[in-house]
Amino acid sequence: MLEKSESKKRILIVEDDVENQKYFELILRNKYNVDLCDNKRSMYSLLNTRNYNAIIMDISLKDGNNGLELIKELKTKSNNGHIPIVCLSAFAYNDERLKAKEAGADIYLTKPIKSKLLLSTLTEIIRASNN
Repeated sequence: MLEKSESKKRILIVEDDVENQKYFELILRNKYNVDLCDNKRSMYSLLNTRNYNAIIMDISLKDGNNGLELIKELKTKSNNGHIPIVCLSAFAYNDERLKAKEAGADIYLTKPIKSKLLLSTLTEIIRASNN
């Protein structure tokens, strides 16, 4: 019999702000297994060792990588293109939404985000992807 944590879906959060990491982990950990990383190298390291049902991607990362570029890489140049991606940004401009969609993001949400919206969004995209 599977332990409760083994039956949960797994979410990868790519976010470089520690406070945002803590917030996302706090609201998601009861429903999902959550892994956190803050840069491209650790993201690929985790993707190579675990299977994820969804990814939450910040647009602005401090390591010189852009979240939109990482989304495009994941969707076009990796074996992980099937994983749904929720793009999170502090930018609420329509052109940012368009850029995220063009990069391959499944959903674009803005920060700050309410926990109910994030949870319902993840539930829906995971269900829709059968992932």
